[in-house]
Amino acid sequence: MRKVSYRRYTDLPALIQILTNRKLTLLDPSFWDDKNDSYFLATYKEKKELQSVLALCFTKESETYHHWRVFSSGASGVCVNFDSEKLETAFSKAKGVKFQEVTYLALKELRDNRPTIARLPFVKRIPYKHEKEFRALWESESDKAFSLDVPIDISSITRITLSPWMHPSLRVNVVKLLKIIDGCKSIPIVRSTLIENTQWKSYGTSAT
Repeated sequence: MRKVSYRRYTDLPALIQILTNRKLTLLDPSFWDDKNDSYFLATYKEKKELQSVLALCFTKESETYHHWRVFSSGASGVCVNFDSEKLETAFSKAKGVKFQEVTYLALKELRDNRPTIARLPFVKRIPYKHEKEFRALWESESDKAFSLDVPIDISSITRITLSPWMHPSLRVNVVKLLKIIDGCKSIPIVRSTLIENTQWKSYGTSAT
């Protein structure tokens, strides 16, 4: 059975930093778009009397319009595929980093069965269930930090997909520049055809 890889939706500047530095960077979640989510993390930080809580999100869901539009919208968006075992190993080696699957709950479930403090960083509302999110989390009682770098092996990156909104004429040069980065020559880099697929359209053309 084919392994399901982790996907990280981000943008070209962040991708270049990942490839160049061979590190993933956990950041402060207080600026996340989902304010319910960031509130739970802030509450977790407050209840545990922590100085820092940093996070980074991934998905095991296959390519969706939602992921592109919400997490890496625009021509500079990218999706990075990671070998599941190698990514899990990288996080397991990072001191203090937890890497867990997110649980999705309805309001009624939360009302009838309140979460423990430990679960707060890994709970989201059920309308987000299709995201199939996995989350890396780091916390500290003593250190005030705004970011945390986790080293990765470049071989853990199995594929890079460029934004479906990137103009096809730009793809060749973007791929060429990414492959110049040390260790990246053999990484498959493609442009997403999610919003315009030639084969899909051909089936419509041949309709009888």
